[in-house]
Amino acid sequence: MVLVKTDAEILRSLGEYDSATVQNAAILVRGYVPEDTDYTGPDMRRMIGKPESVVVGYALTSTWMPLNEPSRGAADRNEFWDSIGEANAPVVAVLKDVDSPARRGAIIGDGMAYTMAAVGAVGAVVDGNARDVPGIEASGMHLWATGLVPGHGPFSMIEHGAPVSVAGLEITPGDILVCDGDGVTRVPLDIAADVVKACADVREKESKLHRYFTSPDFSLEKWRGER
Repeated sequence: MVLVKTDAEILRSLGEYDSATVQNAAILVRGYVPEDTDYTGPDMRRMIGKPESVVVGYALTSTWMPLNEPSRGAADRNEFWDSIGEANAPVVAVLKDVDSPARRGAIIGDGMAYTMAAVGAVGAVVDGNARDVPGIEASGMHLWATGLVPGHGPFSMIEHGAPVSVAGLEITPGDILVCDGDGVTRVPLDIAADVVKACADVREKESKLHRYFTSPDFSLEKWRGER
């Protein structure tokens, strides 16, 4: 697929804000939307990196079967690695376990992490299990996943480049993902520039509120009189 990209400065600017601020800013831009098109659910956990550090990149998606041989044969995973490299931009690799049972085997380990980091992935968001977390961290990749296990079976990629649902979030290839300790917020490409502008407004409003409640002059009586 040909990755449609926004200005690199927009991507860099989104990285200055946490995922919650970005989600609040997106509400100002386009109103509320269903959570399954907005942010991941609570089973998505950050496995690598400080909670406050933010990773931003374009989503490139893939589906995997870690336990059983696929009935129609496996796809060529080299095509997925190539798509990451050809993006020529920060990529968040999105992996989903579609086996039966799902989320029982590992669908990412240190070998895959080194491969993806070498060709341009800055992180991985995994609807399924990871393993070899210290090795993944050593590769330079950040990691979000719904679980951890030590093993897998035959292990095949089924397809890449199709929309997937990851921890309750619908992700389309090319979406901008803003990832931190709270999870993952999705930013559609067509509103990314407006979301960046709104982030500054959200941060100023919240900072003003925080200053008010931590002021030495704060009192319940004063607050009641002003609200």
